[in-house]
Amino acid sequence: MQLRQIPTTRTARRAVVSAAIVGLALTSTACNRGSDADTGSGGEAAVGVTLITKDSTNPFFVAMQKGAQADASKNNVKLTVASGKQEGDDQGQITAIEDAIARGDKGILITPMSTGVNAAIKKARDAGLYVIALDTPPDPADTVDITFATDNRSAGKLDGQWAAATLDGKPAVIALLDLFDDKIVSVDYNRDQGFLEGMGIDVADGKKNGDEAATGKYTGGKGGDYTIVCNEASNGAEDGGRTAMEKCLAKNPNINLVYTINEPAAVGANAALKAAGTQATIVSVDGGCAGVNSVKEGVIGATAQQYPLKMATLGMEAIAKIARGGEKPQTTEGLDFFDTGVALVTDKPVDGVESIDSTKGSEICWGN
Repeated sequence: MQLRQIPTTRTARRAVVSAAIVGLALTSTACNRGSDADTGSGGEAAVGVTLITKDSTNPFFVAMQKGAQADASKNNVKLTVASGKQEGDDQGQITAIEDAIARGDKGILITPMSTGVNAAIKKARDAGLYVIALDTPPDPADTVDITFATDNRSAGKLDGQWAAATLDGKPAVIALLDLFDDKIVSVDYNRDQGFLEGMGIDVADGKKNGDEAATGKYTGGKGGDYTIVCNEASNGAEDGGRTAMEKCLAKNPNINLVYTINEPAAVGANAALKAAGTQATIVSVDGGCAGVNSVKEGVIGATAQQYPLKMATLGMEAIAKIARGGEKPQTTEGLDFFDTGVALVTDKPVDGVESIDSTKGSEICWGN
């Protein structure tokens, strides 16, 4: 697959987070260094923008926050950073949205937790705020004004295509470590279902995890038999990934292929595999510096790299531009969001699947 919009610089590589950043309505003001904190050097008023992530501990969201903070001054943006306490904290995001409305912000950048925050987003838009989703397109997509995100379906497909080719016709005994089992989130089903599509496995409902046939034939690569052992929720966390993998291994100790929603879950899955004295090929999504290093070390076979700094800075620039009378951003042709690009990172390339190696991936990764 063609690589699109891969950044050429490595901005804000080292993210330092204080404990105070975790929680609700966390404020980090960044504006031009004039005598008046709310005006730029040209006398124009600073634009209030709130960035709301799912949490403030996942390296992906930390990188997004740090990138926005670093870029706010350039756009004369008065930036407020907020998050839920953890994955699944809908109410934390709702509170942050309500605070942005009360503050009179011009726009919100949000990685929406689930459909549970849709009503609050509508309230913000009704109040005149321009709302951009980052990374996670809401369901439905028109809940927000526009989404800046990785094509998560394509990211999953890259993993699946690589995995199928790597198997070289061998039977695939698959564990799927998803995000949630009690919430429907587009990033969750798009990555999972994209992976299966990349493997050449028929999916039933493309917006639902776990309803495909448990056994059958995969047609990717040379093709072969497959067995799906499990769909387990990891909550996108290392401990969740380990617990989920342990549950899967209890069902079938012969798992040889593991898909994970993100790299922290992949690290947890690898720990469970090592403890069980078994090996499996792991594929994942994110492409943070720690994840790329896991590829280099052989923990992860391949990961689809995305670019959170680009999502946050382009989104913030768009809101500032709109607030000053500029044009609104447009979706990428053929998609219902603005695609910020994806690249497969692996040190074991296969024919027919475009990729970059871990050395290149480390030059353009994010986080620690």
